Amino acid sequence: MSVATMEETAPGRFAFGIGTSSDVIVERWNDVPFEEPYKKTRDMVRFLKQALTGEKVDATYDTFQVKGFRLGRKPPEIPPILVAALRPGMLKLAGREGDGAIINWLSADDVKQVAPLVGDGKEIVCRIFVAPTEDAETVRNFARFAIAAYLNVPVYAAFHEWLGRGDDLKGMWDAWKAGDRKSATAAIPDHVVDQLIVHGSADACREHIQRYIDNGVSTTSLAIMPFGVDPRQAMRDLAPR
Repeated sequence: MSVATMEETAPGRFAFGIGTSSDVIVERWNDVPFEEPYKKTRDMVRFLKQALTGEKVDATYDTFQVKGFRLGRKPPEIPPILVAALRPGMLKLAGREGDGAIINWLSADDVKQVAPLVGDGKEIVCRIFVAPTEDAETVRNFARFAIAAYLNVPVYAAFHEWLGRGDDLKGMWDAWKAGDRKSATAAIPDHVVDQLIVHGSADACREHIQRYIDNGVSTTSLAIMPFGVDPRQAMRDLAPR
């Protein structure tokens, strides 16, 4: 119903993103078994495509069953359904079953490895972390905490292992597993921070963001890291010229 409302409110300007989240949030925070995420995502996309037509849904999927569901208000059109994806299986699913993929926590060069798996003509939305400041030391110091918080989650660790950062992140992973958070954060190399966090002057940031687009990203979703900058001014500074 929320999706139908958004599509009616902003027809043709709304995209719906879904994803599996992670075992940390699903199991540890919400006490729900993190089982068969690939199949559940596939089944949910199939259900949504049917449900958003406004027709009654009576269907049995591999991971759940729906009996007699019907939207109370049919949206003017079915919005694009984008799947948050990391590794090959889900990336291919995003292109095959959905209208595209949402990608996250990767470098501009990583996009060249990821985008072809989604497929030609499919939307690829990328969240890009940006710190438009030339104080590289401050960016690296703060960004390490964000990187450690995400890349020690098993699904993201597996993602970066697949991307080829196993050697670069081994020190962080080992220290984190040993319970030494301080050493884990310190073990993240500068060049990894520089790959995953866009920083520097506004012009340098724009050039870096353009590399994501050149390598296959359709839509950029900038996440401004407020390291001594005004986020609203930063967005104005980063706007295409």
